[in-house]
Amino acid sequence: MTDLFAHAGIGGPAREPIAEGAVLLRGLVLAKEAEMLSALDDVVAAAPFRHMVTPGGFIMSVAMTNCGAAGWVTDRRGYRYQGDDPLSGRPWPAMPAVFLDLAAGAADEAGFPGFAPDACLINRYEPGAKMSLHQDKDERDFRQPIVSVSLGLPATFQFGGLARSDKTVKLALEHGDVVVWGGPARLAFHGVLPLKDGEHSLLGRKRINLTFRRV
Repeated sequence: MTDLFAHAGIGGPAREPIAEGAVLLRGLVLAKEAEMLSALDDVVAAAPFRHMVTPGGFIMSVAMTNCGAAGWVTDRRGYRYQGDDPLSGRPWPAMPAVFLDLAAGAADEAGFPGFAPDACLINRYEPGAKMSLHQDKDERDFRQPIVSVSLGLPATFQFGGLARSDKTVKLALEHGDVVVWGGPARLAFHGVLPLKDGEHSLLGRKRINLTFRRV
């Protein structure tokens, strides 16, 4: 067991199975909270949040940025990964070591050893912002899991099946929680219901979601 899990006691983080290949790890980030938030500030200073436009011309309610070798972007040309920030023309900020360690440790705890993400999409939700049901399918290798970190205000996460019409389960995600999905759940539809207003002691009136992928 690494010090990543020390806060959760001898048994490690509280595990809540969601589906085959998907698990919720309660409070996993709390042991690294200060380091994670400091690293997040550095990334956002180099690549500020922005509201991207979908191929259909809609402005997303969630503000986004990225770090790592590649960043996920959307505009009228489509959804894709690219190595440079379209706002600055410079490479995305390097992924902080604490991000890499957290993502790899969470994936290992969930049964996906050896995960080495090269992209981290960072979403900022403010009250009313949401994420419609979707699949993460712009990556090349679906054998690699998705690791999703929640910080700030609580949110209701929806997790479904391989078809948009499949029944979803609703999970209440709190500051420090991590959801990992891969294997048979890798292409499951998922989303976030509109964020309720509130005030988090560290992040104020917002939720930050870090989603680690291997592009």
